[in-house]
Amino acid sequence: MTTPKASPQRPEDENLGVAANMAYGLQHVLTMYGGIVAVPLIVGQAAGLSPADIGLLIAASLFAGGLATLLQTLGLPFFGCQLPLVQGVSFAGVATMVAIVGSDGAGGIPAILGAVMAASLIGLLITPVFSRITKFFPPLVTGIVITTIGLTLMPVAARWAMGGNSRAADFGSMANIGLAALTLVLVLLLSKIGSATISRLSILLAMVIGTVIAVFLGMADFSGVAQGPMFGFPAPFHFGMPTFHVAAIISMCIVVMVTLVETSADILAVGEIIDTKVDSKRLGNGLRADMLSSMFAPIFGSFTQSAFAQNVGLVAVTGVKSRFVVATGGVFLVVLGLLPFMGRVIAAVPTSVLGGAGIVLFGTVAASGIRTLSKVDYRNNMNLIIVATSIGFGMIPIAAPNFYDHFPAWFATIFHSGISSSAIMAILLNLAFNHFTAGNSDQQSVFVAGTERSLCFHDVAALRDGDYFRGGKLFDAEGKEIPVVAEVARKSVKAETTEV
Repeated sequence: MTTPKASPQRPEDENLGVAANMAYGLQHVLTMYGGIVAVPLIVGQAAGLSPADIGLLIAASLFAGGLATLLQTLGLPFFGCQLPLVQGVSFAGVATMVAIVGSDGAGGIPAILGAVMAASLIGLLITPVFSRITKFFPPLVTGIVITTIGLTLMPVAARWAMGGNSRAADFGSMANIGLAALTLVLVLLLSKIGSATISRLSILLAMVIGTVIAVFLGMADFSGVAQGPMFGFPAPFHFGMPTFHVAAIISMCIVVMVTLVETSADILAVGEIIDTKVDSKRLGNGLRADMLSSMFAPIFGSFTQSAFAQNVGLVAVTGVKSRFVVATGGVFLVVLGLLPFMGRVIAAVPTSVLGGAGIVLFGTVAASGIRTLSKVDYRNNMNLIIVATSIGFGMIPIAAPNFYDHFPAWFATIFHSGISSSAIMAILLNLAFNHFTAGNSDQQSVFVAGTERSLCFHDVAALRDGDYFRGGKLFDAEGKEIPVVAEVARKSVKAETTEV
């Protein structure tokens, strides 16, 4: 008899120490900083706010994102998946929020805040439904979603490399792209020739070196760092008490549904990347943390919170799986929300530098998805066409951003995101072909017939002279049926015999 083994520590529970947590945590902040400030910047400009008020929106988003990250990584009873996920303002609601502030009589920023609070409460109430769908996310589905996340983020990296601001005169200039290329080369060199520690910090070090080079080339401007207050706490309800409009709430509910789908995908994706178990309970805790954070963020002047996909890529690149690293990044975000001075320092990092690092980060996400898809069985089933259709469907809004312009607003809101598009398609096709099997053909489709046909050597070696197949069953030379067991069953039998 074998003695029971102690359950191993979860990889995300490893604590690397204060110094490592701070270094890797800062790397997470630098990776997502551009994304977290972009939403309040866009919404603030659409609402006609002054630069000072837009600054308050940005500070509020940093502060709320830090608190949400701490809740998600450290967790409370029933809240937080305790995975290395960075939380921040969701991009899914940008178009909807801009539409709300642009509507006559909608109420401006207070209407957005009220819609976010109401829709997040509804989302919190329905999380039990979303937390019980893990069985519908096999490697087939999660691989598609992870791959699509990486591919969807590549245009972001490209825009960053070109300078970030499409209205700027130097957007797409050789200087900007050259700086991004230099940062990319630095990442690769530091990953190749550095020690293990330098390799893990290659993204951060490359961004620091790239910024220093940009300063000497006159491509970085830190003159605005000293302007403005050094310290400032986000004042509750600075933009007025939230107002509640039915149309705005309904629109934001659609955004919350998309956020729940994307957060579910991100939670399952990071679980796959760090090789840890994510069950329905853990998924539910993560979704509840998402919605609770989104409910309280408007108090400080922020919006819906969700996991940042680009930081999932950073986890994959560095191999640092500790949730305490990301929690430290959450502390940095809170501090940045309280210290506008520090926020202005990070904001001065040239966008092109972020673009060079982003190519590696986002490409690694796609590569992780491809690795997951390699585990899928494509023999005599429709899995290949599920992968092809789902990824192709997810690429539509990337290849043609105006594809859904003439569709109903609710439909366009859901499917304008390539991540949610591919996730929904993958789930539906997986259900149609692998769960509701009635009506499935027993013949290979033309897609499946084109895949490689292979057999394991040990299966062939087990055959004897005279063995033959008939009607899907294996018989020996005397006509006696030989039992054919599934791989899982065979491993179980082998394990039992080993213990004896």
